[in-house]
Amino acid sequence: MNVICKISAAALLALAPLSVLAADSAQPAKKVKGAPIVPLTAPAADAKSVKAAPAATAPAAKGAEDYLTIGFDKLAGFTYDMPDESSVKTNAPAKPAKEQIPADVKKLNNQRVALKGFMLPLKVEGGLITELLILRDQSMCCYGSVPRINEWVSVKMTGKGVKPIMDQAVTLYGSLKVGEMYENGYLVGIYALDGEKMAGPLDL
Repeated sequence: MNVICKISAAALLALAPLSVLAADSAQPAKKVKGAPIVPLTAPAADAKSVKAAPAATAPAAKGAEDYLTIGFDKLAGFTYDMPDESSVKTNAPAKPAKEQIPADVKKLNNQRVALKGFMLPLKVEGGLITELLILRDQSMCCYGSVPRINEWVSVKMTGKGVKPIMDQAVTLYGSLKVGEMYENGYLVGIYALDGEKMAGPLDL
């Protein structure tokens, strides 16, 4: 008899009518031989039959240990005021009046990182994405709102490219560049990534 059956039997005995118990007590006591059928307490579980709980987090992707994991909570965790470009000449970049990128973020320059975000394809070759933006959220993809300059990273894949994965978070791996970047005298970004590979969403 298993543990569940034993516990159920014990519960039934506990609910027996008092009159039946009184009638039994009037008869002469008989000597009981052997162990009781219903133990007072359930036996302890066999340690060999108990399986370990699964790990709380999934193992890291293969080769991910070579990259520093960062997030937009750090990259976008400060305010960056865009310079006034109304009177900028194409050969004279409008540099910000003061340094706005925090020192701890600038230390990420040239670091190999793993960054999670949402893909916005910019260039497709042979069915693969070779240039893209990795965004903090889907506001630009779904609602057309313009993110702040520190809420996206410009990515150029160094290999053949990656498959398009929309509306689901992915992780891009590569070398991060931090600092003001200009084209024709205009500030176009402060983050760029030389993408090496991508994982997700199932690998995350």
